[in-house]
Amino acid sequence: MAQISDHPFFAAFPGAMPASESLGEESGTDVVVVIPARMASTRFPGKPLALVNGIPLVIHVAKMARKSQVVDRVIIATDSPEIVSEARKHGFEAVLTSSGAHTGSDRVAEVAKTLSAQIVVNLQADEIMGDPRIIDQAVEPLFRDERLPISTLRRTLSDPTEILNRNIVKVVCNQRNMALYFSRSPIPMDRDGIAPERPDLRWDQHLGIYAFRRPALLEFARLPVSPLEELEKLEQLRALDYGFAIYVARTDLPSWRVDTPEDLALFSKSLSGETT
Repeated sequence: MAQISDHPFFAAFPGAMPASESLGEESGTDVVVVIPARMASTRFPGKPLALVNGIPLVIHVAKMARKSQVVDRVIIATDSPEIVSEARKHGFEAVLTSSGAHTGSDRVAEVAKTLSAQIVVNLQADEIMGDPRIIDQAVEPLFRDERLPISTLRRTLSDPTEILNRNIVKVVCNQRNMALYFSRSPIPMDRDGIAPERPDLRWDQHLGIYAFRRPALLEFARLPVSPLEELEKLEQLRALDYGFAIYVARTDLPSWRVDTPEDLALFSKSLSGETT
């Protein structure tokens, strides 16, 4: 009988082997969320420990992640002893990683080497979820199709100014919800201005959450930084550059991206006392 690993998908996409085959009989924890956090943000130094209602930003993210129905374990991964100390003070597991990680996913992969989880979720420390089901939605495609190596999320942009905002990453997908490209530029470009006459056209924002099969994540971290990744400063372009398929599910659930102190102020205003 043919094995799932014989499917041509796995020849085309290195690292896409289903975890059930690559991890052996003891699969351990099924889903682990790893939150990469670093203090040296260019636009907002010290961002993970910025306080909202007296609670550090990274702890808000970790608390929401813990509420997901599919998550077995939440780990904060950082190169900062200060973040490690703060995480443990709030009852969260934290791991001190190297300072040389090029991206959040590379930092998550450092931790994943020590895990037996089938699925590892990279939840960025500045992606503030308004609903923990966002994680469930990101992971669900990997539960549904064992051939998928990576899945992530998108939502429709309704404000035209957001399409032009380079801090908001856009994604274009094919008819099967597989990513074609991610960019800080407005993609697709409405060359002839037909969008107002075409309600079926829309622009999608990419959210900062990735669900990886563990082998795919470890393979991703072994690959060199790609030219497109370096140009746009988007780690997901490394995956596309080297041939990984990325499924992009759609969500309508709320979240906030904190890139600047101004974003943090907006998040503080929107927070409805959810600190437990």
